Amino acid sequence: MQSTARPRLKICCIQDATEAELAVRYGAAAVGLVAAMPSGPGVIPESRIAAIATTIPPGVATFLLTSERDPAAIVAQQQRCRCSTVQIVDRMDDDAYDFLRAAMPGIALVQVVHVTGEEALAEAERVAPYVNAILLDSGNPRLAVPELGGTGRRHDWMISARIRAAVPVPVYLAGGLRAENVAEAVATVGPFAVDVCTGVRTGGRLDEAKLAAFVAALDGARVG
Repeated sequence: MQSTARPRLKICCIQDATEAELAVRYGAAAVGLVAAMPSGPGVIPESRIAAIATTIPPGVATFLLTSERDPAAIVAQQQRCRCSTVQIVDRMDDDAYDFLRAAMPGIALVQVVHVTGEEALAEAERVAPYVNAILLDSGNPRLAVPELGGTGRRHDWMISARIRAAVPVPVYLAGGLRAENVAEAVATVGPFAVDVCTGVRTGGRLDEAKLAAFVAALDGARVG
């Protein structure tokens, strides 16, 4: 059964402690901190990720976005950055998740599934047993320079709704969300949480007016 509760809010691409404080003030349940990526916005040095993570109050999750695919490299990166959740933005082999669980007890794992078409449903069902949540985004890992997030594009929310109904773990919805469309997204997909980056930014910086409008729209959203 779908929940009628307001979805939680994750604000991604946090650049510094000032942005983190603004995100928390507007009710973010999680903040996203982007490590090295082949493309896309929001990348900051690992030293800054670690520094920001120490400023986040208890009860707000810190997501380390990693493009690493080698599980040992992911563990080492988490140990440097000290985030409470690892968001894996590219595909991994099934046995990698067991390694991560054993090496990072207490650290949540969120797997990104890029909704490029119907095949995303099978991919989400494959990884769901291994992770704490799935995040549906609009990248394209198959490109010569992979897109692994932050595209600002909307994907097919009807496929996302089917994924949400099919998997037994919480679903985060990302990709092209803005104040103007987040209510529609919530009504269509019924996600556990929404994840926004470019939709609340101007010139790469977190825009308080856009953030306030987004939160107001989310507060008024209802699951369809």
